[in-house]
Amino acid sequence: MSNDITRRSMMGTIAGGAMLPYATAIAAQVDGTPPVTFNSAKHKRLVDKIDQKGALAFLSKTVQHKSFTDTEGENDLAKFIAESMKADIPGIEAIAQPYEGRPNGKLKTRYNAIGVLKGTGGGKSIMFNGHIDTNPVTEGWTVDPFAGLVDKDFIYGIGVSNMKAGCAAYYWALKELVKAGVKLKGDVTLTFVSAELAGGLGTMAVLDGGYRADYFINPEPTDLIALTMHAIGSSLDIELIGSTRHMSKREEAVDTIMAACDLIPKLNAMTFRGALSAEHASINRVHVGVVHGALGRQLDEWRPPQVADYVKIKGSARYAPGQTHEGAMADIQLQLDALEKRFPGLKANNLAVDRKPDPIRQKGYFVSRDAPIVKAVNDAYMTVRRAPQPTGPETTNARYYGTDSPMLQNIGGMQGLVCGPGGRYNTMPDERVDIVDYIDMIKVFMLTIVNICGVES
Repeated sequence: MSNDITRRSMMGTIAGGAMLPYATAIAAQVDGTPPVTFNSAKHKRLVDKIDQKGALAFLSKTVQHKSFTDTEGENDLAKFIAESMKADIPGIEAIAQPYEGRPNGKLKTRYNAIGVLKGTGGGKSIMFNGHIDTNPVTEGWTVDPFAGLVDKDFIYGIGVSNMKAGCAAYYWALKELVKAGVKLKGDVTLTFVSAELAGGLGTMAVLDGGYRADYFINPEPTDLIALTMHAIGSSLDIELIGSTRHMSKREEAVDTIMAACDLIPKLNAMTFRGALSAEHASINRVHVGVVHGALGRQLDEWRPPQVADYVKIKGSARYAPGQTHEGAMADIQLQLDALEKRFPGLKANNLAVDRKPDPIRQKGYFVSRDAPIVKAVNDAYMTVRRAPQPTGPETTNARYYGTDSPMLQNIGGMQGLVCGPGGRYNTMPDERVDIVDYIDMIKVFMLTIVNICGVES
């Protein structure tokens, strides 16, 4: 995908075909957007009597599909959703969109489900974009991860938070509006993509297919918080090279395990220079996820009486739009230089210096809090929950996510928002979503569609 994205990033779709620098893109969003107000309260009757039992049953069915990324189950779910749209949403044009898989992948052909409901004309259009592929099942589950179990508080299952609940919420929102006889002026496009966990291949296929809208919503699990900016990610890959001795002469050694123990807390506490605001700085984080120390680059473990002379440290660095990979790597290098001074004879190498994110993801995702799509969702949330919607990256740990939003924004040329159900119990044993959050998300999406698209009298 990286080569494909790189090619398209050189083309661009913003500002007449040229990719905009981050600061310029922000100015274009804010200054070029007239103030917009919404009043979804007058349509609240639409969300008062939705079929909650049916909505939960549909979500449960999607959980029952084992849609691990790059497996036939992923394709099967896309085809199931495409057929379900045809049956459940009169007037929608729905397809299972085939596209070519990775050359070294298991699937030669992968599928997205895409549905387009044409409006009567005169309204703005909206696209929903969510992924149907899931992470693997881990240890520690106490319920069947594929049963789609529903109790009085939660619905459980692998991928239910990340992000089948979000996908089912916008599916059901449109279904309810059509069932209620609402005539929308603007078009609504529903996309259920595969291969998001493989780098966004499915969303790229959607964009390659020419699908666009005025606005998009990506319902990654944010606990219904309106996420207006999220992190850019770079790899962390460090090697520490020391000098071994037998434990009897440990004082003469350069112990790489001791050096790693010194370094890791400092890495995990890092922020990076160049944040444009406190809001941007709140997105900075480094996480060490893999540590391996032993003897030599081959990491021999059969001689533990010797002092380890080699350590590998791997993880991820996250930083905000406006900051750069080069800046993050420079700050990490300062930590390595200081470590070498604390451990004379140690060599600390940053192996990720040249591993830049692809040009699209390196731009990150940002939307102004005053943008129409944000205001539309804020208004719908207020109508549903009678409270202001938490808005902004500092309000949620979802700010450290990676999503397909940079592609939708920077290649698709669309203004959008990340907001979805789930998050509290995301990517963990017994993954689950609060039922009330799922149902409220359906309602918020219904009113957001009405706000954006407009309705015939």
